[in-house]
Amino acid sequence: MEQMIAFCGIDCNKCDALHATRENDDKKRAEVAALWSKEYKTDLKPEDINCFGCTSEGDTLFGHCQVCEIRACAKERNVETCAHCGDYACEKLAAFFKMAPFVKDNLDAIRSTL
Repeated sequence: MEQMIAFCGIDCNKCDALHATRENDDKKRAEVAALWSKEYKTDLKPEDINCFGCTSEGDTLFGHCQVCEIRACAKERNVETCAHCGDYACEKLAAFFKMAPFVKDNLDAIRSTL
């Protein structure tokens, strides 16, 4: 499977929403919705679990990805990932690193090859 890194550094291939969408698996959507609702203290429905990755073309994105400031900025700057940005790592990204420190490792690895 080809590597698919989101603008922010999330490894989309490890995302259960992407797998549920690609497999069109409603049972998996329900499981992910229940897990993420509990984990993130929100109320997700199975139909919310549809995403082909934030770098994909089209409208099939997880709800937050549709309003994500990091994604909007990266698309505006026309960069492959935030690691490719001249302003790496900006305030928005640094704040995200505090919530999801593993994504910094992904972006740093990409940046080291540029």
